[in-house]
Amino acid sequence: MSILSSKIDFAVILTVNRANPNGDPLNGNRPRIDYDGYGEISDVCIKRKIRNRLMQMGYPIFVQSDDNRVDDYRSLRDRAKGELKEIYTNLFKREKKDKKKGKEEKGNVEEEKDPKDIIFRKTACGKWLDVRAFGQVFAFGKENKKDELQENDNESSQDESDASDKKEKGSGVSIGIRGPVSIHPAFSIAKVNNRPESLQITKSVNLEKPGPERAPDTMGMKHRVYHGVYVFYGSINPQLAAPPRGTGLTNEDARAIKEALKTLFRNDVSSARPEGSMEVHKVYWWEHNSNNGQYSSAKVHRSVSKRLVVKEGVTEPKSIDDYIVPEKAEIEKDLPGLKCEVIDGE
Repeated sequence: MSILSSKIDFAVILTVNRANPNGDPLNGNRPRIDYDGYGEISDVCIKRKIRNRLMQMGYPIFVQSDDNRVDDYRSLRDRAKGELKEIYTNLFKREKKDKKKGKEEKGNVEEEKDPKDIIFRKTACGKWLDVRAFGQVFAFGKENKKDELQENDNESSQDESDASDKKEKGSGVSIGIRGPVSIHPAFSIAKVNNRPESLQITKSVNLEKPGPERAPDTMGMKHRVYHGVYVFYGSINPQLAAPPRGTGLTNEDARAIKEALKTLFRNDVSSARPEGSMEVHKVYWWEHNSNNGQYSSAKVHRSVSKRLVVKEGVTEPKSIDDYIVPEKAEIEKDLPGLKCEVIDGE
């Protein structure tokens, strides 16, 4: 598998019909709307869906949601600790050694700090596709005393001189990894602030003991967007994939991400998003012939954004047919020498 060497840009057009594409927990889980009235889907929400699709495609993922978890780890710390046990332990051993050394000796220990961090980075990137793609901050707090005792007890070759370590807590360790894949939030083409629908519903979620004045059902609200066409953009920069400090993202990884974008809402069903209520309409995919790109990402993305508009005379769009969707030929006319692959979504 070859490391990604050419820049990639992409754009995704998606449709929403009577669904809540991304609820705002600070606003009663109503659909996100910006100050100008346009619908919004956060980049975090989009990355979550990409991770879910990559997991369903069989790729190992580090940041897993509870409802899509494929292992027994309940936290990111446990997953990192369990899957990278030896490397994880060495990071904390290094920190404890640093505390014990004098100032002169500590200067020598610091020289060994980078190689161990690099080993952790390379191992994490080699294991999990989402770390290679989006990056990750591995922020480990201080080791719990109980955990240290258990780990030390399991090491039969532990020297007696290390017994004092059991009484100390290790220092925290933070390792930041920058990923080559960047994704914008999605925004609707037309305003949706006058189109959200709110329904009062009855929820059977009360598990308290019933009483004369307490029914098992409770009242609640459900919010959705009647209709909206959203678009988001992204880029993959090979500089952050290249060795020695890059994540090692490969061309195969990029193809997997393209497939995930095309099938973004497959198996993404919930009460807020019934099956078929959200659909990827088009994916635009540009592969440049150099690592810096033939054009800036802003210019590439603008070749779609300036053409994706509501048709003249339509005051209240109700379907994708009420929009002008850019065609391959007109996009490539703006970007001579850069081919655009247009993919029908699902």
